[in-house]
Amino acid sequence: MTQVVVVIGDRLGKGQNVAKGVEAAGGKAIVINGVGADMRLGDIMKEENADLGISFCGSGGAGAITAQTKYGYPAHYGMRSIDEGVTAVKEGKRVLGFGFMDVEELGKRITEAYMKARV
Repeated sequence: MTQVVVVIGDRLGKGQNVAKGVEAAGGKAIVINGVGADMRLGDIMKEENADLGISFCGSGGAGAITAQTKYGYPAHYGMRSIDEGVTAVKEGKRVLGFGFMDVEELGKRITEAYMKARV
């Protein structure tokens, strides 16, 4: 089984804690550097042939909506909890938009949910 690749784009240039969670679950995390990184999420997902993308901004939607509109990735956005993200992955969403939540548990649980869903 190939490694799950997760791209993380945070409006404020964060995402390092989520990346630790992705890696703890056995995935490969790619954190987009710089302010406004969420708006480049779809571009980097396409370049890296990523399995999942996680976007963070105040509304929890801008980067996810952009990735969905530009590349057609199934997205769910406006999320405020890890459980919402896990459910979205189980429903086949590939781009997840959250309010600011740079926590390791999010990356770990989302990656694990994706690995279970694709088996």
